[in-house]
Amino acid sequence: MALEVGSSLPEMKLTVVTNGETEERSSIDLLGKGKVVLFGVPGAFTPTCSDYHLPGFVLRSEELKAKGVGLIACLSVNDSFVMSAWAKAQNVEDHVVLIADGNGDFTKSLGLEMDASPFGMGLRSKRFAMVIEDGKVTHLAVEPGGGLDVSSAEAILQVL
Repeated sequence: MALEVGSSLPEMKLTVVTNGETEERSSIDLLGKGKVVLFGVPGAFTPTCSDYHLPGFVLRSEELKAKGVGLIACLSVNDSFVMSAWAKAQNVEDHVVLIADGNGDFTKSLGLEMDASPFGMGLRSKRFAMVIEDGKVTHLAVEPGGGLDVSSAEAILQVL
C-alpha cells in the first residue's frame, strides 16, 4: 500500500551517502525527526535526475533550510557505489543526503516503486517529493509522467 499524507514512515535500515561517506542508518533516525524533504528519482546519472531534479535541490538547499527543513534526502534504487559517485559528480557535498536503495526495499515499503523493465532498468522509484514532519508525511507529490511538475525543489518550496 502506498504511503499517503498522514502515514508514518516505515522502520528499516538505510544505506546513506553523506559527504562521500557511506553508513547504515535507521529510517526513523534519519528521516523521522524534525522537518525533512525526501525526494525520489528513477536513477542516478539519468538525464532528468542529473540535469534538473538533484541539482535543483542542491541549488535551493539554503532556501529550503530557511523554511525550517532540517534535512534534504534523495532516494534512488541504486547501490552505494553509484550513489557515492553521483554525489561527487553532482557536487552534492552536505546539501543533500543520498539514500542508496540497491534492492528497492525502502522504495517498495513506501509503495512508490515502478517497473522500468521496458526501458531496461528493472525496479525503480517513481519520481516524487514529500515533506515529513517528525516521522509523518505532511505532503506527498508523485509525478504523473516524466516531468518535474510537482516534485521539483521549486514545487516543494511553494508548499512549505
